[in-house]
Amino acid sequence: QVQLVESGGGLVQAGGSLRLSCAASGRTFSGYTMGWFRQAPGKEREFVAGITWSGGSSYYADSLKGRFTISRDSAKKMVYLLLNSLKPEDTAVYYCASTPKRFGVVAGTEYDYWGPGTQVTVSS
Repeated sequence: QVQLVESGGGLVQAGGSLRLSCAASGRTFSGYTMGWFRQAPGKEREFVAGITWSGGSSYYADSLKGRFTISRDSAKKMVYLLLNSLKPEDTAVYYCASTPKRFGVVAGTEYDYWGPGTQVTVSS
């Protein structure tokens, strides 16, 4: 049974940083892509960043490129999202997800497993 569990969310002031973690288990993720998404209250879920499990190639939503960094530790089966220069509009629940598809997948419908999410709240 595939499980993805996020952690690391919390309350932070604008301009601060957080590192989110996603613990993955239940199968070999080689060949898969891992993604981070977020959903703010009253808004649709949006893609944040993705990374291929095997090669570690990453890609980002254009609007977030430069502030957020995705990485993974294959040996530990962990995926990370470093959030820098946080803004109040970054407040959302952040989700980790996996897809068997390759690099560049941004549509949430292409991801087959999701974690329960971790709340990030940025105060002004």
